[in-house]
Amino acid sequence: MSSYFHSVTLDKDLCKGCTNCIKRCPTEAIRVREGKAKIIDERCIDCGECIRICPHHAKLALTDTLDSIRKYKYPVALPAPSLYAQFNSKVTINYILTGLLELGFYRVEEVARGAEFVSRAINEFFQKSSFPKPAISSACPAVLRLIQVKFPELINQVVPFRSPMETAALLARKTMEKEGYPPEQIGIFFISPCAAKLTAVKNPLGMSQSFVDGVIGFSTIFGALRDKVKKMQEVSELQKSTVAGVSWAVIGGESSLISGIRRLSVDGIANVSKVLEEVVMGKLKEVDFIEGLACTGGCVGGPLTVENSFMAKERINSLVKTGSKHGAKFLDDLDWQNLMWDKEVQPLGVLRLDEDMATAIQKMEDMENLHKNLPGLDCGSCGAPTCRALAEDIVRGQADEVDCVFKLREKVTELAEKMVAISSKMPPSIGEKE
Repeated sequence: MSSYFHSVTLDKDLCKGCTNCIKRCPTEAIRVREGKAKIIDERCIDCGECIRICPHHAKLALTDTLDSIRKYKYPVALPAPSLYAQFNSKVTINYILTGLLELGFYRVEEVARGAEFVSRAINEFFQKSSFPKPAISSACPAVLRLIQVKFPELINQVVPFRSPMETAALLARKTMEKEGYPPEQIGIFFISPCAAKLTAVKNPLGMSQSFVDGVIGFSTIFGALRDKVKKMQEVSELQKSTVAGVSWAVIGGESSLISGIRRLSVDGIANVSKVLEEVVMGKLKEVDFIEGLACTGGCVGGPLTVENSFMAKERINSLVKTGSKHGAKFLDDLDWQNLMWDKEVQPLGVLRLDEDMATAIQKMEDMENLHKNLPGLDCGSCGAPTCRALAEDIVRGQADEVDCVFKLREKVTELAEKMVAISSKMPPSIGEKE
C-alpha cells in the first residue's frame, strides 16, 4: 500500500485540528492527533469530501499544471462534459473546445464522446451476457475505490468497463496513431472536476495501465480558459459529441441511456455508501443497475469545479434539451469488448482487524465491549469520527480509552477520590492524632 498514490493530501501548516473533516469521511480515513488531522492512506478513497468541508483549506488536491502539457509535442485535451457547465449559456461547447486549443493543446477529444461509446457498450453487454444484479456502474473512481475498501463483496457486481475518460483517451490514441503520430510524443490530459481521476490514472483499477498521461483540474485551468474564450474571434466546429454523452455530467445521465432495465441513480458519497450497504444486505434485488456518483448532483458538483453545482446542473439539463441528438460516429474496430477491463480488481483488507481470523474475532469482541463502555455521543473530541471508531483505534493500539474526554473525566474523578482517601490515612506506627 505504500506505493499507492493519493491525489488528496493535507497541508499541516493550514490545519487547525478542528475535527470538521473526520465527520464527513465515508471510510473514516481521518483522525486528529496532536492538534493536526492525519489521513490514513489505506482507507482514503480520494472522494474530496474533506476538501469541501475544511474551513481552513488544509485539504488539497494534487493535479497537474497547464505547463505540464509542454512535455509532449502533441498534447491532447480531454474535457469532462461538466466543464461546459462552468460557463454561462452564451458560451457554446465549440467556444470551450476552441479555447482549449488556444491554451496550447494540439487536439481535443471530448470525454462526452467517450461516454457515448461506454453507453452503447453497457447496453450491448447487458443484452449479450448475464450479470449479477444489481449491476453497479464503474464510472466514478471514488465509488469504485469505496467498493474496493469498504464493500469488497460487491466487486463482482461492478460493470467491468473502462470509464468515459479512459475510453476518450483510447479513442484519441487510436486515431492519432493511425494518422502516423509517434506514440511517445502524444500526451493525453484529462480536464477534471475532481481529484479522484488523478488517483485513477496513477493507480488504475481494472486496467494494467491508464491511457491518460495527466489530469488538470477545472480550478487550475478555468481562469486562463475563460480569458481565451472572452477574446475569441473565430470559433472552430469541433464538437463531435451529442446530448447523450453530455448528460453524463449530472446524476442520472449514465443510467438514462441504458434501455430495458430498472435503474437507481444515487449521488453524494454518503448516500452511495448507504445504498451499497443495502445491496450487501440483499435489500435491492428488484433493481437492475445502480449509478453511483461521489459528488452531489454528479460531476458538476466535483470539488475542483468553480461554478455553483445547482446552476451547473441546470446548464447541463438545458444543453441536453436543446443539443444535437444525432448519434456519434463509432469506430468500426472498437466494440463493447474492447472497452472491458483487462485486469481484475482485488478487494482490500484494510478494514480487517487482523489477518488471523481467530485474532480478528477476539479483537472484534474487545472492540464491542469497549464501544459499550464509551458514551456513544460521537462528539469527535477524541480525534476519531465516532465512539466505535475510537474503540477500533484502541484495539489496533493506535489510541487509548482516556482519549475520550468523558472517560478521562471519570479517571480523573476516580483518582481524585483515591487521593482524598489516601490523604486521610496515617501510617500504623504513628496512629491517630489526639
